[in-house]
Amino acid sequence: MQDENREEQTPVPGTEPAAPPVQPPAEPEEVVSWYVRPDRAREVQDCYVQPRPMPAAAIPKAEPEKKPHSRRGLWIFLIVLAVLVGTVLGVAVVTALRSGEPSDGGYDGGYDGGEDASSIVDIFGGDIPTIPRADIDPSVRFYCQDAAEEKLTIQQVYAAVNPATVLVVAEMGEKASIGTGVILTEDGYIVTNAHVIADGQSVLVVLADARRYEAELVGFDSAEDLAVLKAVDAEDLPTAVLGDSDECWVGDTVYAIGNPLGVELRGTLTQGIISAIDRRVTMDGKAMTMLQTTAALNNGNSGGPLINEYGQVIGINTMKMSNSIADAEAATVEGLGFAVPTGRAVTVINDILATGAFHGIPSIGVYVMETEQPDGTYRPVIDSVTENFGAEAAGLLPGDVILSADGTAVYSNYDLLRARRAHIVGETITLTVQRDGQTLDVEVYLYPVIEE
Repeated sequence: MQDENREEQTPVPGTEPAAPPVQPPAEPEEVVSWYVRPDRAREVQDCYVQPRPMPAAAIPKAEPEKKPHSRRGLWIFLIVLAVLVGTVLGVAVVTALRSGEPSDGGYDGGYDGGEDASSIVDIFGGDIPTIPRADIDPSVRFYCQDAAEEKLTIQQVYAAVNPATVLVVAEMGEKASIGTGVILTEDGYIVTNAHVIADGQSVLVVLADARRYEAELVGFDSAEDLAVLKAVDAEDLPTAVLGDSDECWVGDTVYAIGNPLGVELRGTLTQGIISAIDRRVTMDGKAMTMLQTTAALNNGNSGGPLINEYGQVIGINTMKMSNSIADAEAATVEGLGFAVPTGRAVTVINDILATGAFHGIPSIGVYVMETEQPDGTYRPVIDSVTENFGAEAAGLLPGDVILSADGTAVYSNYDLLRARRAHIVGETITLTVQRDGQTLDVEVYLYPVIEE
């Protein structure tokens, strides 16, 4: 028996359909995961973000009578960035980047090589970003696409996705947070990690061809560690294709593109495999279902794409595990990177685009079994109906054979999941079911799953 959500769920009280209230964005928190060696008490931890995020307590609080914060640090950074992406890429550029004034918790122009990069860990709860808000466009909706028939070479994958991979620079006063993002539309909708833009006051995105755009914030969810940006006045941008993470298998070859350690190594491509699927990872008491990969991920890759062999984005890179400085003499922790799978991310992104926030994973409220029909096909057949969900209110019953969802034929639980992902909480899905020889169209309101 299969659950149409593939996850445990708790019924939501109340049977009357009502659109859920829009909650203000949760306060962003750094994404952290812990691994404790069985023979040691010390934790091995790393936060897969930009180098040294700034603690909230260290950011000067603006007062009405004070002048606006200086942008001198940001302009210096932009000048250095322009030099980097120009024609002069010699030693002088690297030296200039590393000679900038260091800052406690901010971007210091580069990595000085004094410590192992994987050991740089600063964990602070970020403030709600004050980035200007973009207008919400509920007509924009994303879907996971099937894989193509022909695999691409590694060079073709890079050529297809790197142009749509951007450097994300979130200004925090005189400091900046560095991350990665993925362009999803030609007019500049971009997905990245929520922790990249935490504490941000403004955002700049830089394309591989050196084009630069100011970006506004559409919305974010810190628990899912996803954020959507909109490049201002952008047009004709290269875009990435969202693939379906549910089609992945352990052992599949994958690639990651991003900006490890900040600006100097931007556009870096790494290769690995999918080492685990549906990996439950607990971070700050919150369990997330992630793709696990051996592709090398480092500080600055946050928000970048995890890509399959067809050149499709199947995950948004979020975090890694590695040794801390205190545990430097212990066995090295390698090959433990994690990404939010697109099968889940697309629902979060669509909800943010429609409402500015994420309200949970939508649920039909049924358990189904794939059963062979008289015509030889297999169809999802309702095994049980969950109390207080939309299916019960719509009158669906055990034994109903689900023939289609929103007019598209379904032959498996996977087909039903794909149809449900096209919706957000508060919408309805049209199911065509067969019962006692009759065909019925039923409108099912989608309530949110309450996840443990």
